[in-house]
Amino acid sequence: MKAIVYERNGDPSVLRVVDRPVPEPGPGEVLVRLAVAGVNPTDWKARRDRSLPEGWQTPGQDGAGVIEAVGNGLDRHLIGERVWVWEAAWRRPWGTAAEYTVVPARQAVPLGDASFDLGACLGIPFLTAHRCLTAGETTPQRLHAGALTGRVVLVQGGAGAVGNAAVQLARWADATVIATVSSPEKALLAAAAGADHVINYREQDVVAEVRRVTPDGVDAIVEVSAARNAATDVRILRAGAVVSVYADDGGDQVSLPIRALMLPNARWQFVLVYTMPWSAKEQAITDVTAAVAQGHVRVGEEAGLPLHHYPLDATAAAHRSVEESVVGKVLLSTSAA
Repeated sequence: MKAIVYERNGDPSVLRVVDRPVPEPGPGEVLVRLAVAGVNPTDWKARRDRSLPEGWQTPGQDGAGVIEAVGNGLDRHLIGERVWVWEAAWRRPWGTAAEYTVVPARQAVPLGDASFDLGACLGIPFLTAHRCLTAGETTPQRLHAGALTGRVVLVQGGAGAVGNAAVQLARWADATVIATVSSPEKALLAAAAGADHVINYREQDVVAEVRRVTPDGVDAIVEVSAARNAATDVRILRAGAVVSVYADDGGDQVSLPIRALMLPNARWQFVLVYTMPWSAKEQAITDVTAAVAQGHVRVGEEAGLPLHHYPLDATAAAHRSVEESVVGKVLLSTSAA
């Protein structure tokens, strides 16, 4: 099979196409013939910095394809099932930038009739967004239609992959969704995803615009840039609100005023899918799967998430595109599945 491998950390030039034997699934694992793989920011960050315990790594946490074999302890009826894969390369060498990968069975989730493109977009972005929307004291622990009725969610960076996922999931759950963006083009994408109100933070006062929509403030903030936005976030929180920080865009240090956050009993929650509790992952998988089955998750420019397809042998260019903050979702076509 063809696979992308790197044997040392560095820029995208360390990625190379190799021929490898198709891996054998171990006990409790499934072999997935991948059709599409997603590329996330954590893929290039790991390529630059994370150690290589096995001496090599195939990148890619997310993907979609068909189960071709199962390990001991699993029902053979799983063979032939269309699935989406998540967290494939966390502390494992077999990622999704390959024609095949092996993962624990619980990390290959039934996809139903949804497209492989959509399946490859779920994984880390949607599980991250779910955690951000459910990590507060006053937010529900699970999402479903109506779960966020009466609540207001602010998505900082509503045109990114996680931002898009947060907008879609929050609207499915019936929240009022406000999204911030940096350009008119991104405003169109956030609106296409389902945001009720879109604020261009380069041209508008975010605090004033949020207070115009919701004078009492917001219940939850999905935050991509805490270092840059903390002062704004503090001024628009209602009692019991949560700020869920999932990235360090704009800086890796944040300063918070203590008394201003004590008064509303506000919570700051830092989010990383790989290390969050398994119970939170399990609930996110259940809820995201339900949203997909009900037709409330979409991809493509008409859903606010332009797709950029690359062949497997152009993975280096795909990584570079994500590293340079392309707007939309980068996907690898891994096989003809």
